[in-house]
Amino acid sequence: MVDDLGFSDIGCYGSEIETPHLDQLAGGGLRFSQFYNTAKCHSSRVCLLTGQYCIAAGDVALTHAVTSAEVLRGGGYFTAMSGKWHLKGQPTEFGFDRYFGHLSGACNYFKGDKSFRLNGQPWTVPDDGFYTTVADVNFGLQFLNQARQSGQPWHLYVAFNAPHAPLQALPSDYAKYEGRYDAGWDVMRQKRLSRQQQLGLLPKSTTASERPDHVPAWDSLTENRKRFERKRMTALAGMIDRVDQEIGRLVDDLQRNGELDNTLIWFVSDNGACPYDRRSNNLDSLPTDGTVSWSDSTGWAWARNSPFRYYKQNQFEGGACTPAIVHWPAGISVAAGSILRQPAHLIDVMPTLAAVTGSTVPTTFADRDLRPVSGISLQPLFNGEVLQREQPIHFLFAADRGLRDGDWKAVSFRSGPWELYNIANDRTERQNLAADHPERTAAMVDTWTTMADQVLHAAPGSYAAVDSDVGTHRHPEWTDFSKDPVDGVNGNGNVKKSKAAARGRANAIRARKNTRLIIQGDQLNLTFSGDDPGLAFDRLPTTLPPGPYQLSFELNSDAVGNGEMYFTTSLQASLPQGNRIPFAVKSNQQWNSYAVDLTTDKPLAKLRLDVSDGPGRATIRRLQLCDANGKPLIRWPDATTK
Repeated sequence: MVDDLGFSDIGCYGSEIETPHLDQLAGGGLRFSQFYNTAKCHSSRVCLLTGQYCIAAGDVALTHAVTSAEVLRGGGYFTAMSGKWHLKGQPTEFGFDRYFGHLSGACNYFKGDKSFRLNGQPWTVPDDGFYTTVADVNFGLQFLNQARQSGQPWHLYVAFNAPHAPLQALPSDYAKYEGRYDAGWDVMRQKRLSRQQQLGLLPKSTTASERPDHVPAWDSLTENRKRFERKRMTALAGMIDRVDQEIGRLVDDLQRNGELDNTLIWFVSDNGACPYDRRSNNLDSLPTDGTVSWSDSTGWAWARNSPFRYYKQNQFEGGACTPAIVHWPAGISVAAGSILRQPAHLIDVMPTLAAVTGSTVPTTFADRDLRPVSGISLQPLFNGEVLQREQPIHFLFAADRGLRDGDWKAVSFRSGPWELYNIANDRTERQNLAADHPERTAAMVDTWTTMADQVLHAAPGSYAAVDSDVGTHRHPEWTDFSKDPVDGVNGNGNVKKSKAAARGRANAIRARKNTRLIIQGDQLNLTFSGDDPGLAFDRLPTTLPPGPYQLSFELNSDAVGNGEMYFTTSLQASLPQGNRIPFAVKSNQQWNSYAVDLTTDKPLAKLRLDVSDGPGRATIRRLQLCDANGKPLIRWPDATTK
């Protein structure tokens, strides 16, 4: 699995980037033209490993699922992993006999971070000669040798961090692509579409989606902006080229050991190209060592997802559809080089692995309350058969939603109005047919909502009604091309505030460690992925009257454990050093009312609210701070001060 790879980023999917080893695997195997993911890093990893949608599996804690490593180890396989984990715990706690890599979601390619582990133990990144993409395969090859010595069949999962930001390439890989992107993203995108049509990946009648308003024409950019953008794409190309080189080392090893023909190889990506332009430093340098760190570009993300719309985290094709290659000469009977056009999803990988190895997916497992697998085996496709899928393919991450049912796809951009597309006739989602087919749209939305509730077991706030206002499809972290890039300034043009400054905003709500917060209307939707989750209110208005107070709210939760409230009347104090108030929580997925008394005769300075002490989901509404007489002083999430 690669990270943040666009649909057109490798040669056999239309790219100018040189990926001969992946192209060879596709030529000797299969390519999918409609292979889906969750449009987001960690949730796609959960789907790949478990065969379940991320929320159903228990999110990063995997409390309701088993992994492919646990399934195949039960079938007698030696199991190993190298690379990015990005979930709770460690791979060695979820069925992998061997593991090397980083537990974090991203790290410096040359310097790594403190989350590296080797077989469950901390591993120190060397000061020199280190690059994550190379190291992942170095250890993967070591694990293969150990597997061969054991005499067992083996299962190896390599999770590259590339080409996820920070954009950092090895010097030779960067130099290889210098000058190739001088023409800019408009030219590159058109060439990639032409190549996709020549390859037969897309019909010759395919019309690419238009360049969106938030991405300007290349020729309109300033020279300073062009210079930096060329360098960013050069770095990305070098990083993707390096992935291909390292995959080549793995394939050569299989060939030397006589294992290539009977090894089932999957190549997939966790989501489409990333548009989030965060802080970049040393803009005038080259990103060929660990001192230079650049973020992604919305313009290049648009080009890299050619010919589709939008990006990572959006459930349009640009975010949720990426390359997928399968190579297995001994087990695939359809013609080598075939392009499979039936929709498939990462949830289908684990069931396929179980089917082809004769392993059993358990229905019970120690310390986990397992839920049914939603994916299906794709082995029939290898034999030229048609898939029979009982359920549509469901998409939900944060506020972005989607449903693929046959030729039709319903999609919502950041909880905006539902849109409807006929993918068979309009692969690039250019013609919204929701107004023309209101009954079909309503039926698909009903199906999506039912699945979110009954299959994913999502918190109610996650499937609340979408907004009625169409608005403009924008995201605050997309590149602001009206300004030249500035060292140390976020690409959206905003100076990155320090944590202290961010915490200084009166009434601000901050998601604490292991918590993801999404605000929809008057609801706070929380996902807890580990220990010590919750919300922090780091600076309350100085105009608050003296206490006592009462904090009241309604809570709908499936998260484990009880709640705690912390407060302090001192701005200098850091919670949880203040007063602690425990309270019982009902985790029955129904709305329950709570009122917590805060006993003090001084003005309140800071609050912390924990409604769980472990993984799960919860939605809070009608959250307010009242005085002793029940008069509301602050209401959240709009933080209106009375």
